[in-house]
Amino acid sequence: MTPLDTAPAIRSRPLLVDGFGRTVTYLRVSVTDRCDLRCVYCMSEHMTFLPKAQVLTLEELERLTGAFIDLGVRKVRITGGEPLVRKGVMDLFRALSRRMGPQGLDELTLTTNGTRLAEFAGPLYEAGVRRVNVSVDTLDPERFRRLTRGGDLGRVLAGLEAARAAGLSVKINAVALQDDNAADLPDLIAWAHGQGFDATLIEAMPMGEIDVDRTDQFLSLKTVREGLESFWTLEDLDLTTGGPARYVRVAETGGRLGFITPMSHNFCELCNRVRLTCTGTLHTCLGREDASDLRAVLRAGAGEAELHDAIRAAIGDKPQGHDFHIGRDAPPSVQRHMSTTGG
Repeated sequence: MTPLDTAPAIRSRPLLVDGFGRTVTYLRVSVTDRCDLRCVYCMSEHMTFLPKAQVLTLEELERLTGAFIDLGVRKVRITGGEPLVRKGVMDLFRALSRRMGPQGLDELTLTTNGTRLAEFAGPLYEAGVRRVNVSVDTLDPERFRRLTRGGDLGRVLAGLEAARAAGLSVKINAVALQDDNAADLPDLIAWAHGQGFDATLIEAMPMGEIDVDRTDQFLSLKTVREGLESFWTLEDLDLTTGGPARYVRVAETGGRLGFITPMSHNFCELCNRVRLTCTGTLHTCLGREDASDLRAVLRAGAGEAELHDAIRAAIGDKPQGHDFHIGRDAPPSVQRHMSTTGG
């Protein structure tokens, strides 16, 4: 019997299972720590970015991602930083699109700030991407410029129009911030639904040193939901897109709204995700300082079996849950920034 004859049987069993019985089927791959925006909850204003020698080549990223696909990963999300600022990134999308199908990926997607979607929406669709998450925290141009430290909302909106024209489904992601955009969220949700986009709200997470105290930023989505329910009808949905969001339908808008609540209601018991950084570091938990250096394994000349063993060992050590905590003058729960980890 040939390997091809046995492939369906092998592919049908869970191959990446952690010590708590959770099957890992979702990989988020950061292709760069760089970004053309400096969002106040994500980065310091004056970031120090990684030297080129520490960053994996696109070919190395393709090989590592392919190893995860061989081991049962069915969904890959390309992230950053801002993934579309990485020179040649479409070569990676096109290479991974060839792994789509019954014995490979179910979905290839990305998270972007939208500033370059006008240029890349068409090529992304041609490469097999069908759905994108776009970060938009407010529809007020001046507030958007302040929150992103110089971003142009008009450019992002043009990117969203290009995504729609290319046939991409869009989900708008917004980080809920107590003193910055809390009052904007209902209008943002209604606008997104009016455009035919889903929307998801995300609680601010204590990752990396930034220029503000996160206790001034944090807004519980439990509080946000209570506020929305004072004028909208939110109907819980039994829906998952493979990530941590819990979804409702807003009866008055007809649209879907997700809540990602790492602080007020964690979702660790169902976690199926791991993150590969642009340096080849594998983080099996967003809120822990765990790390497995797959770059070292790769650049030491590892064969496929050795690479697979390293990945399995890292997944086996995946922690049960995260340690996120926000407190006045408290250090971040993890020192790495979200832009380095991958969103």
